[in-house]
Amino acid sequence: PLVLLAAVLAWRGMDNLREARSDLGSYRDACRRRDTWVISVLYIGTFGSFVGYSAAFPTLLVSQFPEQSPYVAFVGAVVGALTRPLGGSVADRLGGARVTIAAFAVMASGAVGAVLALAQHSFVLFVASFVVMFAGSGIGNGATYRMIPAVFRAGVSAADLPRARRAAAACIGIAGAVGAYGGFLIPQGLRLARTELGSLVPALWVFVAAYVLM
Repeated sequence: PLVLLAAVLAWRGMDNLREARSDLGSYRDACRRRDTWVISVLYIGTFGSFVGYSAAFPTLLVSQFPEQSPYVAFVGAVVGALTRPLGGSVADRLGGARVTIAAFAVMASGAVGAVLALAQHSFVLFVASFVVMFAGSGIGNGATYRMIPAVFRAGVSAADLPRARRAAAACIGIAGAVGAYGGFLIPQGLRLARTELGSLVPALWVFVAAYVLM
């Protein structure tokens, strides 16, 4: 119902844009930059983790802790959504790269905590570990996007600055599209680990390795 309401309101009242066109030249510029693809990979780790864990967390609770209520799963997605603006705000002061690295460290520690929780069959530790990962993903989302304008502005002359800004905007679109693939990879990795190996632990260690690499 809320989606339908939003669609109707957008249809009837979202008329402030008289004309919108895709800037294909800026997308070409962004695609030629190695930075665009590095940022896209980082966004798979942050935004992709948020989407993937949001999709998988309720099922994980049911499969690993059937005696517990799965309704606490919504807390993770809420934490991830609320910490995204926090990540951007902190990155404004400390730098996007530093905060993104810290976010991956937080996410890796959360994944290790989830491994320990499974070994101890601790529901509280399992939920807390995933909340930590959600928080890290939210902070990383904001911090990774914060890097984009700085990366595209670096070393650019004043005359070329408008073109660099348009390429940075295109990079945001590309990174958002590529990053969403993490939302597919994470649930699939967890499913394969559970069905083929009988445990979520191998998938969680793969996630830890990916976060360290990123």
